[in-house]
Amino acid sequence: MPPERWSWAGRCTSWARSSGGDPPFRTPVFVLTHRPRPAPVKESGTTFTFVTGGIRGALDRAKAAAGDGNVDIAGGASTVRQYLGEGLVDELRLHVVPALLGTGMRLFEAGSAGRRALDVVRVVESPVATHLKYRFVK
Repeated sequence: MPPERWSWAGRCTSWARSSGGDPPFRTPVFVLTHRPRPAPVKESGTTFTFVTGGIRGALDRAKAAAGDGNVDIAGGASTVRQYLGEGLVDELRLHVVPALLGTGMRLFEAGSAGRRALDVVRVVESPVATHLKYRFVK
């Protein structure tokens, strides 16, 4: 049986609609979607803005909200591949766990990110995961 498809927009919509439990972000969250939705504010200060203008529209809004701060891109492989393919990622963090799922969407599909050099910034190992941080060479 194939794994259940997990929707980042669906998860954020659930958090946005729910009356219980606050999401962990505590910052503005810009969610890529094809359907506009209201932008609720949670008690923790997390705001959800559902963006229908594509990856560049979401990134522009996130950068404006972050000011001089960093913008994190999260979501599934499809979202990350779109940002990589457009050259919009400065750093890449991968969290590798020792489990084989057998199926799913590939993060690096042939040609999706083009060929770009990476510098290793940090590697943190533990028995449950290896955390890798890379910076794209300009």
